[in-house]
Amino acid sequence: MQTIFVQVKCELGKAYAVAEDAIESVESISEVYSTSGHYDLFLKCYLEDGADIGHYVTEKIQTLPGVKETFTTIAFKAFT
Repeated sequence: MQTIFVQVKCELGKAYAVAEDAIESVESISEVYSTSGHYDLFLKCYLEDGADIGHYVTEKIQTLPGVKETFTTIAFKAFT
């Protein structure tokens, strides 16, 4: 499994709607957090090995109504 984190900037007043839509309609998202700062939401996603991260983000997340901008971080190793 590949782990990625996607920070999402939403249109004004749309963060809760985007969060609910992401949880309900986008596979591979395990957690969604509201955040303060430059981005409104923080998504934790688990993708199958070899999955195309660029296509996943641009086709599944950036196309959600109310999404204005995204910033993706690819995780390499989880330390426990």
